[in-house]
Order: sequence, then structure tokens, then C-alpha cells
Amino acid sequence: MAATLDEKKGKLRSLLADMGGCVIGFSGGVDSTLLFAVAADVLGERALAVTATSKTYPERELIEARELAGRIGGRHRVIVSEELDIPEFRDNPRNRCYYCKKELFGKLRDIADREELGYVLDGTNCDDASDHRPGRVAAGELQVRSPLEEAGFTKQDIRDLSRDMGLTTWDKPAFACLSSRFPYGTSITPERVDQVGAAEEALRGLGFRTLRVRYHGDVARIELGKEEFDRATGDLRDDVVRLVKRAGFVYVALDLQGYRTGAMNEAP
Repeated sequence: MAATLDEKKGKLRSLLADMGGCVIGFSGGVDSTLLFAVAADVLGERALAVTATSKTYPERELIEARELAGRIGGRHRVIVSEELDIPEFRDNPRNRCYYCKKELFGKLRDIADREELGYVLDGTNCDDASDHRPGRVAAGELQVRSPLEEAGFTKQDIRDLSRDMGLTTWDKPAFACLSSRFPYGTSITPERVDQVGAAEEALRGLGFRTLRVRYHGDVARIELGKEEFDRATGDLRDDVVRLVKRAGFVYVALDLQGYRTGAMNEAP
């Protein structure tokens, strides 16, 4: 018989209590926000959320993470992640995320050791196993735990419990760092990251919520939530084209499949 949401919440609280202290990789997304909120309630000052900022993490996301941490009331710290300084990451192989996560989790492990907090946690949930996630290899190497997954939480569970707890992230669209916008083998440079970031920020300024701007050289391939197609091809079409071109692209294409996670994993 499947566990209820209350049972999963109870298991999560028990797992965190048994740890006695933790450092949480906190992006401000729906998963890590729920994890931090519960950990702060269970562990108080023994739970530390750490947000890593870099060129691939938009300023808007950092501002939101700070605001969320303030509302939760737990301890929060911002560090600098330097994945673009890693040659293997910049070259963008299929296991690119391994190098990013290894660098990030290594820094979180150092913080946990210095503060005697014991455990490093991330927001992985049960649904994440269906996608290509080389970062999980780095998590295993550095003994990072995923208590949401351990407690049996699916993505929908996380959204439902977040809503019940009054967390504003309960319906926040999924977000991945800007490096995920590039086809494997296409070098990731600061200039290209800025270009993609500027295009996405411009589209958000038009009111689009679920979106990705995928980089294909001169072409921007835009993925939107399917409920947003009509706006992009209707009254806002000219604005979409103008703003994406202003960001540096020559051609603007709308992907008819719409937004889906792991789209860059579809190519052989």
C-alpha cells in the first residue's frame, strides 16, 4: 500500500532528526525549498542552506533564493561556484553535470566538515531517476544524501506538501542552470551564457513562465509551456522575435513539442 503524504512527511522529518545537522544545496527551486523548510523546522540552527551563484545561475534566481530563505527563517549562505573555470565543463560533454556537481558538492562538504554539520543534502526526488543525471555520480562519490528521495517523495508530492505548508514555490516552474541550454559538444562560454540568459529574461518580462531558450548557434529554439503557445504566436509574436534577436540571435524558432525536461538528451 502506497504511503500517504503525511507518512512521507513524517519519514522525512525522522530522517533529518536522525542526522542531527546538515548543509543543503539550496537553489530556491521547489525541491530544495521544501527540504530546507522542513530541515529548518526540525533542526533549527543545525540546518544550513547554501546557494551557489555563478554565471550560469541568473541573478533573479539568487534574489529569490535569498527572499525564500528569509521567509523560512533558517540559516542561509551564498558561495561562488566556478564551474566555467573547469575545462571539462566548458567543453560540454554528456557528463558535463558531473564536473559541476563535483565542484559544488566538494565545497558543500568542506562547509559541513568545518561546521560539524555531518551531512550534505540535495533535493533529488523519486522522479529524477528517469532522466540523464551524471551529477548523481558526483553525489555518490561525495556521500551526498537525498532525503526527499529516501522518504519516497515524487515531484507532485513535493508540490502538494509545499502548497499545504504555504511555500510560494509550490507551483514554481522547473529551472535548470543555463548550461543546460547548449547541445553537448557546444562549448559553454560566458558570452553565450549571457546571450541565452538575456533572451530568457526578456521573455519572462513578457509574462512567459515555463520556458527555455536553447542555443543552436545563430538559432534560438524556444521551448514554452504548451498553454503559452498562442501568446507567442499571436499578439506577442513580434515582441518575442525582436527581443530574442536583440539578445544576439539571428533566427528565432518555436519548438512545437513545447517545454520538456532533458530536451538536450534527445539527440544521439
